[in-house]
Amino acid sequence: MSELSVQLYSVRDKFAEDPGAVLARLAEMGFKHVEPYGVLENLETLRAGLPGNGLSAPTAHARLIGADQQAVFAAAAELGIDVVIDPYVGDEHWQNAGDIGATADALNAAAKLAAEHGVRVGYHNHWWELRSRLDGRSAFEVFADQLDPELVLEVDTYWATAGGENAPELLRRLGGRVHAIHVKDGGLETNATGQVPAGQGQVPVADVLAAAPQALRVVEFDQYAGDIYEGIAASRAFVLGLEP
Repeated sequence: MSELSVQLYSVRDKFAEDPGAVLARLAEMGFKHVEPYGVLENLETLRAGLPGNGLSAPTAHARLIGADQQAVFAAAAELGIDVVIDPYVGDEHWQNAGDIGATADALNAAAKLAAEHGVRVGYHNHWWELRSRLDGRSAFEVFADQLDPELVLEVDTYWATAGGENAPELLRRLGGRVHAIHVKDGGLETNATGQVPAGQGQVPVADVLAAAPQALRVVEFDQYAGDIYEGIAASRAFVLGLEP
């Protein structure tokens, strides 16, 4: 069975109030892995909270381009994080080949620095990387072609679908480059409203999971109108129900 994690951004408001309680609650729900955001900002909390709740963080989000990468990678190595994923490069950087190449170059350079700490680098998409097209291909795939082999991708399958892409087909084309996927569902609004537990929206979640059997599954909500823990539990149950 594939590994299952949860992005702590889903519970960011509760995490800001009482991070220890959040980590304990997620562990009680059965999670063994979490995906932190803000590695440096939350270093002290994660240093004690992860082992204290029997949790590990195989992946984490942290802005890398323009950041203090040495500090980020050192913190990641201390926390046992294998892959640090840059979660956001704005829409304006995905409209032409030159800008796409510059982003790829910046992350390739970051990956070389990360390797000195025993850490890898990844990138997480939003919808605009798929919506922007160059010669009939998405900017995201043009970008992926320029990454060094040690870089990996975390495909947010909700945002890929919202960007007009067939997410299972995208995952199959990217193949082994996909290290993790964000499992997220809803009505595909790009303002993140209307998100629902996996299997209850317009993302073909079962087909997504089948298309990337090797990938770490990371449950996430950008927003959720109901009780967030209930939403996470429902997504977790759906994913586990599909696994052999």
